[in-house]
Amino acid sequence: MIEHFFQCPYCWASISMLLDLSVTEDQYIEDCEVCCNPIQIDYREEEGALTYFEAHPISQ
Repeated sequence: MIEHFFQCPYCWASISMLLDLSVTEDQYIEDCEVCCNPIQIDYREEEGALTYFEAHPISQ
């Protein structure tokens, strides 16, 4: 597990999320801890390092 910091795509607050790098690639939805809006998280790892991360707003 690593802690990754990024900006919420809704409120632009700096938030952190724990990512499980034992999973090569993952995609899931988690609420912002500040504004509570849903964020789609996409990430990939390679050889134990985070190689891609993106936080998307959920279209409504």
